[in-house]
Amino acid sequence: MASPAAATRHPSPTVLASTPRHRLRLHRRGYPPSKLGYQTSRLKVNALFGWLRGDTAMRELIPPAESYTLSGSASEVGAEPREVSISVASSIMDIPAADWDACACDPADPEKFNPFLTHAFLSSLEESGSAVKETGWLPFHVVARDETGHIIGVVPLYLKSHSRGEFVFDQSWAEAYYSYGLEYYPKLQSCVPFTPVTGQRILLRSTPYRDQVFDALIKGLKSLTTKMNVSSLHITFPSEGEFSKLKDNGLLQRIGLQYHWRNRNYKSFDEFLMDLKQPKRKNIRQERKKIPAQSLQMKRLRGDEIKSSHWDTFYKFYRNTTDNHWGRPYLTREFFHLLGEKMGGNVMLVVAENDDKVVAGALNLIGGDTLFGRLWGCLPDAYFPNLHFEACYYQILVLGLLLEIFLHVRRLRLNMLLRSSMIRVHTRKTF
Repeated sequence: MASPAAATRHPSPTVLASTPRHRLRLHRRGYPPSKLGYQTSRLKVNALFGWLRGDTAMRELIPPAESYTLSGSASEVGAEPREVSISVASSIMDIPAADWDACACDPADPEKFNPFLTHAFLSSLEESGSAVKETGWLPFHVVARDETGHIIGVVPLYLKSHSRGEFVFDQSWAEAYYSYGLEYYPKLQSCVPFTPVTGQRILLRSTPYRDQVFDALIKGLKSLTTKMNVSSLHITFPSEGEFSKLKDNGLLQRIGLQYHWRNRNYKSFDEFLMDLKQPKRKNIRQERKKIPAQSLQMKRLRGDEIKSSHWDTFYKFYRNTTDNHWGRPYLTREFFHLLGEKMGGNVMLVVAENDDKVVAGALNLIGGDTLFGRLWGCLPDAYFPNLHFEACYYQILVLGLLLEIFLHVRRLRLNMLLRSSMIRVHTRKTF
């Protein structure tokens, strides 16, 4: 029988192209930055954003607010507001957390809670220096206010000088631009930095005129793209509903593929195993027996159980993973500490101990009906067969089944580096 994991088509980038611009003289005509060695350095970031000096220059860069008159059924029956003003904030810290979260989290539908869209998560990225101008992520968040100044919609948005950390690969588009002597960067990017998780991108407060505010925000994004004279606007990993609406608003579409595990009413891990063929079931049980045989103890830590020392150790794991897999350490040490301080209740850290020493770990975030597996790592000298899948996969499946009882978690999204051969063993493709 097939397992509940499935390869699911998900909306990926939605792109609006603007008028191409001739590129800066930093690069010789006809040669993309990758050919000149700039793509992996800070030179390009400094060239594109280095002219921004202080708050005054930043304020001059941001276009003035625009007003849009709402149209449609809600306005026709006299619902307020009649007009919405669209403006840009240069930092999420300029937007009150309560207002942002009122748009990102619908209290009437807690199962749709997405921890990556919260003010706490996004502000941790900015405060820690992970998603900031110096790393090529200039915050450019869009805010919609009603006639009284009340925030009724927000969009996480960044002015970017590269395509790294998006989990969407458009470098070929950039090279096509450069081959014709045009600039592809900077571009506008609506996403959660370093996080390939599908979710809302146009965040709206619950009002009778949400659809009209959505349309106003899209108009504002298009206008911003034109006024900034950037190459394009990208809205990556939007929800399915947004994906269709954005197409209706003239944006291009592309579809990506992700693996999600869904609980088919399993009450235990053994019950899940019984849904697999006997050889696969046997292999998993044998793999799990090797964990205690290697004197490894698995622990799942949450909230106050996660100490500052755990985050320092996990950062070492994270750096070991990025260094050994030709990755980039997008996240700073401070980010993990801030994540624990601000979102401890929504963080689950799986750790493996050997002789009372933490040797490996996997970071997960708890959503409304979904458990998100994000990062994995171990000590440089640690080698324990089958530990990777125990920490990233089996422990999370067990945890997901436990959370199903208490928190109604029905789905796991495992975005860690899992071997494709193992994925194929335990999944089937469904579209």
